[in-house]
Amino acid sequence: MSRIEKDFLGERELPDNVYYGVQTLRGKENFYITGRPMSGEPSMVKGLAYVKKAAAMANRDLGALDGKVAEAIIKACDRLIAGEFVDQFVTDFIQGGAGTSINMNANEVIANVALELMGKPKGDYATVSPNDHVNCSQSTNDSYPTAFRLALILCLEDYAKTLCELRDAFRAKGKEFDRVLKMGRTHLQDAVPMSMGAEFHGFATTIGEEIGRIERSCDLLREVNLGATAIGTSVNAPEGYPKLAVEYLAKVSGEKFTLASDLVEATSDTGAYVQLSGVLKRTAVKLTKICNDLRMLASGPRCGLSEINLPQLQPGSSIMPGKVNPVIPEVVNQTCFYVIGMDLTVTLAASAGQLQLNVMEPVIAYALFSSISTMQNAVKSLTENCIKGITANKERTEAMVLGSLGIVTQLNPILGYKQCAEIAREGYLQNKSIHDIVVKERKLISQQKWDEVFSFDNLINPQFIKN
Repeated sequence: MSRIEKDFLGERELPDNVYYGVQTLRGKENFYITGRPMSGEPSMVKGLAYVKKAAAMANRDLGALDGKVAEAIIKACDRLIAGEFVDQFVTDFIQGGAGTSINMNANEVIANVALELMGKPKGDYATVSPNDHVNCSQSTNDSYPTAFRLALILCLEDYAKTLCELRDAFRAKGKEFDRVLKMGRTHLQDAVPMSMGAEFHGFATTIGEEIGRIERSCDLLREVNLGATAIGTSVNAPEGYPKLAVEYLAKVSGEKFTLASDLVEATSDTGAYVQLSGVLKRTAVKLTKICNDLRMLASGPRCGLSEINLPQLQPGSSIMPGKVNPVIPEVVNQTCFYVIGMDLTVTLAASAGQLQLNVMEPVIAYALFSSISTMQNAVKSLTENCIKGITANKERTEAMVLGSLGIVTQLNPILGYKQCAEIAREGYLQNKSIHDIVVKERKLISQQKWDEVFSFDNLINPQFIKN
């Protein structure tokens, strides 16, 4: 079974079991870029449905849309919001037309679902039209970015929860390793002693900072241009529509959306996306550093630092028996590099807008959704497959501290920098311990004073001790 639909370019045949129409079909045929259709991002489908529902409610109240048609559209949108018909969103993420094919995909699916609810055949657009009814008082240029922003917020809420789980896993390790003494390092050289717990608590803190940045990015996304229509002048929209449509959007979605104060500016502006992309990049940079640290701390197992043990997940070599690699930090590193690259894509696309519209928003959407989803997957894997299973080599780290030349810094207040530097130099050249030089050979301090200075508590929480 099939049906014929037509637009001003001509007629096309569609299978009668699909809910999208002729304009979606053209978009599907024209854009086969990423291989990832809009159905791959259900939050965007849900965002479009929320926008179309809010628009129908506002148009109904203002008399721009017949009550029966509006109710059918609203019910159709509710079914999309509930997760139905996602597979009907077949247009590619990256496309020309500033998202027109995506907008029409939503309009046609909603129109045909509404027709079915009214007992009418698909394609009976005289009864419910994708353009005149579902898209009433709208343009792609306000409905698409508004739906995009809502979809991003929905994704970011889940992403933030994933980051919270990683933060909490690091905190738990911070408590577990609180009494593990280790050597801190700067320039990859021995510095001063610290607690391994403090190191892991630091990882938790830096991830926690990113969660706050995400929340602030969502605040920017909640300012929308719904009702701006084509370029911000609200052409074809009844008086009062922008304010009412945004109020309904906030009500039905549960998000605190506000209408932009300058709709012309808001229609062409992509600053919120640049800000969000920067936050995603910042998190990627931080995670890269953390994963590099984990790989270094776990290096070995016998010829490296070997301060911690990562969970052993799979054989690491096709030729070296028994070798196990830090595969989870490695894959997180690679994900972070990808996200950092996507930030450049967003930057270039945002800068490429002209006059009253930025037509590059589809690639911004692809970059941001892709970054969020891959980062979320990577963070989940890092939390569950790596961080929770890390163990500390406590005896080794303590022995490394007491055998290090870096602990001479603790003696600066007692012996002075110059003499401590000489002691460190002697230890380095003659392969002696600081303890042997200071206590046994030069007798510069007593064993009792040494024990006071180099107690565990003073090493991880140093107090100013004079002779």
